[in-house]
Amino acid sequence: MPDNRPHVQGARVLGDLNALRAIGAYKTGVHKPTFSEPHMRSLQWLAQRLPEAGLDAEIDGIGNVLGTSTKSGPKLLAGSHLESQNFAGWLDGPLGVVYALEAARVINPDSNTNGAVEVASWCDEEGHFGSFLGSRSYVGGVTEADIDAARDRSSGKTMRDALRDVGLAGRARAQAERGRHIGYLEAHIEQGQTLESGGLAIGVVTSIVGIWQYRITFTGEQNHAGTTRMDSRKDAGLALVRFCVDIDDRFPRLSGPRTVWTTGRITLDPGAPSIIPGSAEMLFQMRDDDPGVIERLEDVLRSMAAEVSAQGRCGVAVERLRTGAPAMMDASFQRAIEAASLAFAGGRSIRMPSGAGHDAQVLATIMPAAMLFVPSIGGISHHWSENTDDADIVTGAEVFVDACRRLLAG
Repeated sequence: MPDNRPHVQGARVLGDLNALRAIGAYKTGVHKPTFSEPHMRSLQWLAQRLPEAGLDAEIDGIGNVLGTSTKSGPKLLAGSHLESQNFAGWLDGPLGVVYALEAARVINPDSNTNGAVEVASWCDEEGHFGSFLGSRSYVGGVTEADIDAARDRSSGKTMRDALRDVGLAGRARAQAERGRHIGYLEAHIEQGQTLESGGLAIGVVTSIVGIWQYRITFTGEQNHAGTTRMDSRKDAGLALVRFCVDIDDRFPRLSGPRTVWTTGRITLDPGAPSIIPGSAEMLFQMRDDDPGVIERLEDVLRSMAAEVSAQGRCGVAVERLRTGAPAMMDASFQRAIEAASLAFAGGRSIRMPSGAGHDAQVLATIMPAAMLFVPSIGGISHHWSENTDDADIVTGAEVFVDACRRLLAG
């Protein structure tokens, strides 16, 4: 029996993505920091498209775009984000927004499908002003004081001033209506090589890792680089470097199969070629989907700091800056994605955790949530050369829309 239901229009999906790519274009990627002119144009672009899917569009007081439906029946929330990292890729975020838009356009007018897909673009997922401020605001996790304190990491501009400058000051922030949605579904590029290297089309995300971030400071003694003998130096920079090497030596024995850690920034003070650094600082991050692994590694980190301090040359202090709990994705949603992958991608899917943070982990605190990945060419992301093959984008859209249908059907 032929399937007469509306289907994904691959050319429309690619056209939408390329339209967003043209806004704030940079080389083959985009540059759309939160509340920049290209970011705001992208939000307006989406708001103008949402009525095509029978949705009422709203840009709220923190820069979220919400498309809501008056259609009867269950509601499924879907989306991602539209701002980018600086000088970065064109698919990180917009892919999930366009998939959600396409699902709404295909499903919502279909009288044979019960319920509707509602669409969201969450503001500042990339963290220019903070951590998932848009989605956290929606679930009730952001106060007015949080907005007052938020500042752009590049310019130092306050979020309050940015909201005023883009015309969003005074608007209400949309809040989730508990029980309205059966859950949340988000699509994203993988940002890794698992799918591409395995010849796979779809990643079914099982969990989103927690992220723990630390500031580790080293206090030594600033002195002259030419006259201070090596055996009497208290070089904070050297202590920091040795500490990094020691982490790479000890952590593998205690980590999980997908634990990662990164020293993202090192600062030496005063940072001059003829002065021994009197102090040094490193920003350090660990990710895993098992809190027990992170707790074990944090204990090691603090033991290492105590060992170095006890040696008497440099003091070491470990300060935890951020604790992000992992989020488990809903099992029934995962099964719906796998069934859709069997129907539209020949079953070329794999269950896998996400090593990057996503808005889905925030939505998972109040409703069932899940994610699907499509391949990233070369595993590249957060760079303007980020890309995915057109055929993989279209296949991903077909799987996403079918998964939405299955979830609405119960």
